[in-house]
Amino acid sequence: MRARPVPHEFGPPDVAERVWLGAAALKPAAVVAVSSADGGVGRSTLVAALGGLLALAVPGPVIAVDMHPVPWGGLVERVGRSSAGTMWDAVRDLHTLASRREVARWTQRSPSGLLALVGEAEGQGRRPPRHDEAAAVVDALRRLYPLTVCDVMPALIAGVWRTLAAAHAPVLVARATTDSLHHTMRLVAHLRAAGYGRVADRGVLAVVASSPATDRGVRAVIQQAATSVPAVVPIPFDPQLARPEPIDVRRLRKPTRRALVQLADAVIQRCADPRAELPVGAGKERS
Repeated sequence: MRARPVPHEFGPPDVAERVWLGAAALKPAAVVAVSSADGGVGRSTLVAALGGLLALAVPGPVIAVDMHPVPWGGLVERVGRSSAGTMWDAVRDLHTLASRREVARWTQRSPSGLLALVGEAEGQGRRPPRHDEAAAVVDALRRLYPLTVCDVMPALIAGVWRTLAAAHAPVLVARATTDSLHHTMRLVAHLRAAGYGRVADRGVLAVVASSPATDRGVRAVIQQAATSVPAVVPIPFDPQLARPEPIDVRRLRKPTRRALVQLADAVIQRCADPRAELPVGAGKERS
């Protein structure tokens, strides 16, 4: 695939160009799985923001999948709703998902171009998918899309651990608090002890700030986390990420955009095919 031009909103220039080039040389059926040690850490917000940036970088369509097995509206708030389609429809019609056209019946589209199968609120014979049902949908989608981003429930069960281990880029999300970071480090230790060291060895940790100022003690724990996870990316506080509305990554604050580019760089490094010849044609897009 020919690399897209890098939009002028994104930097640092060298990192952004590397992301856009790598996005055009993905491994076949690349998957990013995003989970956490706790709920309420901004996981769905990060999926929408990271997925939106990747949707701008990858030449083909990028799709996000809400894999929560409970009634949940997190991702749809950050993507927006243009139709009534949800994961329930994809699970029910799994046998028909043989083309992007069939999938498009049930997807939503974010302002940045990210496609999404959003969660289902229970009612009228509909229900959220079980984890195994959602995983079957992901298996079908990865044959159709160059990149699939999975919004996975907190990593409390072996099924989620397997999903993280099978992904090209396992991403853990933590709040920028000492408690959340310590819980995440304990999760990483449990994963290693349970035979899922691949998650820790290839993992990316996104540390999401919930206020403009980060406590000195939190910064120290972030440095400590960097000894357990190979890539740690702090995401600064951004009022637009704090509001329950669709995210256009091009309109976020400059520090937030730069942090998301750094996060995308770590993710793309894990998803890019080292055997692929990097395409030419990427460059800064003129404003």
